Amino acid sequence: MAARPRGIAYNAGIVPAPTASKRARGRPTKFGRPSKAVTVTLPEDVLDHLRGLDADLGRAIVRVTEKQRPARPSTPRAAEVSRYGRNAVIVVTPLRALKRLPGIELVPIGDGRALISLAPGRSIPEFELEVRDAAAEPGLPAAERDALTDIASILKGTRARGGARARERTIIVLESSRR
Repeated sequence: MAARPRGIAYNAGIVPAPTASKRARGRPTKFGRPSKAVTVTLPEDVLDHLRGLDADLGRAIVRVTEKQRPARPSTPRAAEVSRYGRNAVIVVTPLRALKRLPGIELVPIGDGRALISLAPGRSIPEFELEVRDAAAEPGLPAAERDALTDIASILKGTRARGGARARERTIIVLESSRR
């Protein structure tokens, strides 16, 4: 049997993506939630419009669709990527395992979510290694292990993907002198 070309979806155009509970090796999920590869035929003018929204047609279709429907009432993932313009940040629910890491501070942003802040002198590779080590700790609750694994996967995926990189940024924290 001849090999099929890569990048083409077969079997009715649907291939399930890995879920958070059963993480496959390789590329992380594209949209931070379960998704499927599909093949569609669209008019050229629609394709031009979608490419104007995002060079990635899948992201453009999701963007248009999400504007048309009400917000998802589902519970947010423990660790996910939140995009703003050409940039993105990792947003997490406050995890005890993250709070215990030296030089890491979780900065609350509302709705029970937080940004990860590295102390001066801490690097992203050090942080990623510590997250992987913390995820391997025996006795860690499964939900925290999954969240730490998701954070490590996000960082690894960014490192492995061309055209994207992880950078440390400084945020302003106002510290009270009174207790």
